[in-house]
Amino acid sequence: MSEESPSQGPRVRAVPPGDDRERLLCPDCGYVAYQNPLIVVGSVVTWPGDGEDRILLCRRAIEPRKGYWTLPAGFMEEHETTQAGAMREAWEEARARIAIDALLAVYDIPRISQVQLIFRARLTAPEFSAGPESLDVALFRWDEIPWGELAFPTVHWALREHHARIGQTAFAPAVNPTPDALARWETML
Repeated sequence: MSEESPSQGPRVRAVPPGDDRERLLCPDCGYVAYQNPLIVVGSVVTWPGDGEDRILLCRRAIEPRKGYWTLPAGFMEEHETTQAGAMREAWEEARARIAIDALLAVYDIPRISQVQLIFRARLTAPEFSAGPESLDVALFRWDEIPWGELAFPTVHWALREHHARIGQTAFAPAVNPTPDALARWETML
């Protein structure tokens, strides 16, 4: 009886037949381990205030950017819709129940292989609290947002797009801002 060495799985980088880019594959069985972008879903969540809606932000309890403020957002799970994922993330991070209104933005972040879908939503009740991934959760008026303490550029972008669409019921989702828009926003901070 001959003893065969066990398969080691995907361990060689090569261009598979019929493909045009290098992938990680198993030389024993030909299995290709595709690494595709991750989808992040989240929401700009509001609650009505005296004359001005408040925006729900979460202070991160995890890396990256622990201690910085962000929108309730995170990676989609298998077998869920984008809206269900955004609602789940709001519950996990802020113990918030939300109703989604519209898709606000789709951001491409190729340097970290992400696509981010950010919705416009509202709290269905004023109850919220920090979930396991948050140190704190709070509602902010526009002029109270801690702009210098926001965790990621896409949080800035989504907040700006939300603010620009207040009162609009129909609009196309935003995409990555142009360099000109970014420069204008910098002067507004």
